[in-house]
Amino acid sequence: MYMERSAGVAKAGCPDKCGNLSIPYPFGIRTCSAEKRFEINCSTIFNPPKPFLSYNNVEVLNISVTEGTIQVKSPVLKDCTRESKMEQVISLYQPFNYSVTQNRFTALGCNSLAYMTQNGSNIGGCMPFCNNNTRKQNSCIGINCCQTTIPPVFNQFNTSLKSTKSGDSGPQCRYAFIADQNWFGNLTDIYSVQHLEQVPAVLDWKLSRPCDGDISFCGDNAYCDVLVVEGWIIYCSIKKRKKALIVLAIASGSGLGVLLVMAVTWWLCKALKRRKKRKLKERNFKRNGGLLLRQQVSSSEGNVDTTKLFTSKELAMATDHYNKDRILGQGGLGTVYKGMLTDGRIVAVKKSKIEDESKQEHFINEVVILSKINHRNIVKLHGCCLETDVPLLVYEFIPNGTLFEYIHDHTEDFPLTWDIRVRIAIEIAGALFYLHSAASIPIYHRDIKSTNILLDKKYTAKMADFGTSKSISIDQTHLTTRVQGTFGYLDPEYFQSSQFTDKSDVYSFGVVLVELLTGLKPILAPRAHDEGRSLATHFILTMEENRIFDILDPRIAKEDRKEEITAFANIAYRCLNLNGRKRPTMKQVAAELESINMSYKSPTAEQHYEEFEYPVTDQLNGLWDLTSTSMSFSTSNSVKVDVEPLV
Repeated sequence: MYMERSAGVAKAGCPDKCGNLSIPYPFGIRTCSAEKRFEINCSTIFNPPKPFLSYNNVEVLNISVTEGTIQVKSPVLKDCTRESKMEQVISLYQPFNYSVTQNRFTALGCNSLAYMTQNGSNIGGCMPFCNNNTRKQNSCIGINCCQTTIPPVFNQFNTSLKSTKSGDSGPQCRYAFIADQNWFGNLTDIYSVQHLEQVPAVLDWKLSRPCDGDISFCGDNAYCDVLVVEGWIIYCSIKKRKKALIVLAIASGSGLGVLLVMAVTWWLCKALKRRKKRKLKERNFKRNGGLLLRQQVSSSEGNVDTTKLFTSKELAMATDHYNKDRILGQGGLGTVYKGMLTDGRIVAVKKSKIEDESKQEHFINEVVILSKINHRNIVKLHGCCLETDVPLLVYEFIPNGTLFEYIHDHTEDFPLTWDIRVRIAIEIAGALFYLHSAASIPIYHRDIKSTNILLDKKYTAKMADFGTSKSISIDQTHLTTRVQGTFGYLDPEYFQSSQFTDKSDVYSFGVVLVELLTGLKPILAPRAHDEGRSLATHFILTMEENRIFDILDPRIAKEDRKEEITAFANIAYRCLNLNGRKRPTMKQVAAELESINMSYKSPTAEQHYEEFEYPVTDQLNGLWDLTSTSMSFSTSNSVKVDVEPLV
């Protein structure tokens, strides 16, 4: 049940097989590979011989040059002890990465948490739950087995297993692994993996250079094909090269005939290049969601159709052909470049990464949502380009970074005084009130956090990143969706019900208010006796113990604004109520923050903390205290974590 074999051939004069596996170029046995890390070691101690990547001794099961993938054996992490945690380090090196589209991270065994870490941070994972009655079902939907996607550019990381239940009567085995989803889905018994030490997984690969016209190594009956997919994939194809031109006439002995043939040849070359370029743009437009965008445009009441479609040439000139010196930031979703349009406007050009269809929908969704919005505290979308290899978004240029940086990195360039914090809170509250109540169609942001709040040249706050936002009809009260958001900001009520309401945005905004108050990150650093826990839980307990001034950011604790700080804290406290119905609306939050800014008249300072109920259980704390970035959950009991860092 391995992948279909490709039709590539080996370099001329080189062995083309190791055992039962064909070895096509750019891979090669010994010195026949294009690059050192594509070298295959054909081990003859097995019968038949088996191929291994020479640089890390990983067994190769299949090679596809047309798809730019290889299938290899990947280790299974197994833990049958009572230890609280077991780890396994997995290391690949460029140009090899685990395929985002073809692999899944899978955990078997109940009452366990399987997660992946990179550079000390959790970047994904899932948690299967126990139910002995469903043990024999051959499905991985969260009961005894769970799955999640893996982050992009994924090659060096730790896989960890941790028991979520203490005091077990005996050890229970737990398993975690990355496997080819097609292979796993075809298993007649998914629990048979418990008896394996390795499973098939798919790696992406790309060459760092083209063949530069040198095709001699392919031999007389083959030629070099080049596929450009954010890198070079070069392989030898068993097809004779098609002639690009047809000789129309040969006028022997006539200089005029030679000139005519040369002129016609030049004209045909230009015509073929223009046609090839046009076809490529058409394919890119379809692949990057152009048809989906048109469908959204035809069904939208906003001004989506006025969003400018930039040409690839315009944006290449604006960014100096994507000069690395123009890079403003980069992450899992793409790279952002600073550019200047022909009319002199300074813009930010986001070169997106789209690995699968869900990311394409996020991209189109962001175009549609932002095209409906016109608000001074929401980042403005100028347009997009769909005719390039990857889609491009063109935003207004926001020069001064994110609110997260100013809260947590303590810069002297722009000290966050109390008045500035209140002003930023008012601006973002006003933007959310506009989205919920004043826009032509109500919009839920669904990923409010301090890294998505940008500061312009006058340090005015701008809400950004609408990739997961949703517009709703006037009569709708909630959205029922796959749970997704960011640890530390995610509404617990939404997590339990999969129903997102305007009050879920209110909860996330409440966490931002607590960040402004305390200067602490949404997930607190782990302490000696436990794992890291959420800032929201810590803040609620501190408020109930009437110790809010013990955790204030030292930069504002010295300011004599006790009544205003108390009122601000009470607003945050109400936003974080576990019962969504008891949270204020963004209209109320914006009005109360504005009253703090004008003069201290807010009645919330006289309210008693006992009025609000917060059943903070150990189970809830344990779930919320997992350190991570963005995450996405299925509507079943399984937890699915997707890393999507913001650019």
